[in-house]
Amino acid sequence: MGMDVTTPLQETAFHSFHAQQGAKLVDYTGWHMPLHYGSIIDEHQQVRRSGGMFDVSHMGRLRFSGRDAASFLDHVCTRRIGDMQTGQVRYGLICNEQGGCRDDVLVYCVDESTFVMVCNAANREKLLGHFEAARGDHVFKLRDETESTAMVALQGPAVMDTIGRFSREIPSLKRYRFTEKSILIAKLLISRTGYTGEDGVEVIMPKMVAGQMVKMLIGNLGPDDDTIRPCGLGARDSLRLEAGMALYGHEITEEIDPLTAGLSFAVALDKGQDDGRSRFIGQDALLKIQDAGGPA
Repeated sequence: MGMDVTTPLQETAFHSFHAQQGAKLVDYTGWHMPLHYGSIIDEHQQVRRSGGMFDVSHMGRLRFSGRDAASFLDHVCTRRIGDMQTGQVRYGLICNEQGGCRDDVLVYCVDESTFVMVCNAANREKLLGHFEAARGDHVFKLRDETESTAMVALQGPAVMDTIGRFSREIPSLKRYRFTEKSILIAKLLISRTGYTGEDGVEVIMPKMVAGQMVKMLIGNLGPDDDTIRPCGLGARDSLRLEAGMALYGHEITEEIDPLTAGLSFAVALDKGQDDGRSRFIGQDALLKIQDAGGPA
């Protein structure tokens, strides 16, 4: 009989913090993640009322750099990438040839030849294979930074005021914009984005400074200050559902196209009309769906 070899779960840089806080830890797409710290309903209401901190380090973080980084991303993403401004974030989809959704992603424009993509944890390996297969003659480097970095989401109506104690610049960010700041000899990418329907930020940081960041965010508030409390994946799911935000594997899949899923705002169906080169994978199928009387 063969031995049953179980692959150990990956742990984020905040794993010891979760354990100290008494989190209920579960297997989520191969990562040991906090489902809740006591009550999903309480955490949901905490975010709607004040603020919550979510560990989202399981999400994939990919860096594209080089001469053709923008044109390649235009080729694989439903949104226009080549005209993005430095510091801008765009939500888009990666489609298959039939127009189904391989994943939904956020693309960050660091500069004209450098982009960071955040994707769903369950789809990271699939996307890496897809991007290599679709590379063609595009010249760029693709670096998977998921395991060398960490990521938190701070969400809720009190978050920006709290961050204002540490930085004047961040609360002035517009939605879907980001800035890079050097703190603790590390460069942080801070974006005014989120997945809860509330205001707030998401922060990508080197893994080595994650512990200090938690102390800054939670520790400096004091024991009686519950402005921002740690929250788990259970509340993150209920919050996004209440806000009407799509989740891969539910509202969007490889069999469900973004038009049918109500995400036409994130699909540039006229992409490549001028030159034909920047059309995206799945665009022809989506045009047929639209022409056949599908969702506009």
